[in-house]
Amino acid sequence: MAERYWIETLGCPKNQVDSDKLVGTLVVEGFEAAGSPEEADLVVVNTCAFIEAARQESIDTVLALSDTRRDGARLVVTGCMAERYGDELAEALPEVDLVAPFGASLTGATRPATGTPVLLSRKPDPIAPTGPVPAFDLLNLPRPASSAPWSYIKVAEGCDRNCGFCAIPSFRGKQRSRSTESILSEVDQLGGSSGHLHEVVLVAQDLSSFALDRSTGRTEPRLDGPAVGANRPIVDLVAAVAERVRWTRLLYLYPSTLDDALVEAMLATGVPYFDLSLQHVSRPLLKRMRRWGEGDRFLDRIRSIRAEEPTAAFRSSFIVGYPGETEADHDHLLEWIEEAQLDWVGFFPFSNEVGTYASDLDAQIPEPLMAERIGECTELQDAITASRRDDLIGTVVEVLIDAPGEGRTYREAPEIDGIVTVPDDLAVGSFAHLVVTGSDGPDLIAGYPDGAGSDGRRAPAAAGAVR
Repeated sequence: MAERYWIETLGCPKNQVDSDKLVGTLVVEGFEAAGSPEEADLVVVNTCAFIEAARQESIDTVLALSDTRRDGARLVVTGCMAERYGDELAEALPEVDLVAPFGASLTGATRPATGTPVLLSRKPDPIAPTGPVPAFDLLNLPRPASSAPWSYIKVAEGCDRNCGFCAIPSFRGKQRSRSTESILSEVDQLGGSSGHLHEVVLVAQDLSSFALDRSTGRTEPRLDGPAVGANRPIVDLVAAVAERVRWTRLLYLYPSTLDDALVEAMLATGVPYFDLSLQHVSRPLLKRMRRWGEGDRFLDRIRSIRAEEPTAAFRSSFIVGYPGETEADHDHLLEWIEEAQLDWVGFFPFSNEVGTYASDLDAQIPEPLMAERIGECTELQDAITASRRDDLIGTVVEVLIDAPGEGRTYREAPEIDGIVTVPDDLAVGSFAHLVVTGSDGPDLIAGYPDGAGSDGRRAPAAAGAVR
């Protein structure tokens, strides 16, 4: 009987891609999926180490799975915490059988530089290493076909930026972009060529800089200089993916590289969804974060996109309580949020990461004050999000059905934003034109237009424009 695996994934969509590739390798090795962690012979936790809260969640998950695993099951920790802390993590968690950094075997063996990748194995050292390999090269491992009508695809690993708060380059390394050919091959493998896959979500730590690491002419924008493009590789990639699937979505766009060419390419896909990594709007604070831009410039870009596509959706995230954040900085952020009217916003307390530029900065913000400021930001944005959702009531929207009774429009990134509750008889993987009949905070409720059949294709002229 084949051994069974269970993979628990924590953190961002990039981690989910890594887990999918671990699954693909395990399947090749003869493992089968377990119905629950209690039934598995091999329990893997793909951890997140971005901030302290994520690390604590990872540790709590490892301990919980250790308590519930069956006798004889192996518990392995991989992912960002394994790469960043290694031996220290192994000593702190004696419950764990193996701490496996990126690219390491669960038995401690390395994978070969060529041939079938062996990342996880139930066998002792199944294939000896034939040469040096990157310590965390998961980019080109195989993946199983997507079971959903959408899939994340990671196009690069690491990051070349030097943001003051971020430790990711220290354990993910410098940016390393995949070839366009390998990415398109993965889209086809996951079902793009067969029509089974309807949405591809491109992800990377710095997506809009895709393939610039392979260019000798790459230059970074000055902190107070103009936004510069040099985006042709990502523009070409977006166009090529859009030829294979109905929807192409981009996550994590650094604002200085969102030039006109990239905006046009995104609008041409029919998914006017812009996920902008802004982090704050105060110029002095952004400079202290070692980041480009400021609030007025961000607003100008958002306005220019809305002028071209009024129904564009926007997401961003902000760090609250970065060292040196003044009351004036916080008030500026609140005013900006009110003016920008973004669809989706995440707020995160500053996490003091050892080894980062920000870890030794003066004017650290007390945790109670951070919590108070986050509360104010969240209350304001929740009301804006609810209002923008209410504005959709009575309109006809195109919905991709993700699961029975549940779907999304282009406005909602999978597993991140709200959902659309839809009639149960709509087939998973189908598209339907439905009327929004209600909202519940971030979520929408939609039904068939008057006179439409179960395919939802015919909409009454008076119901509103398709959005």
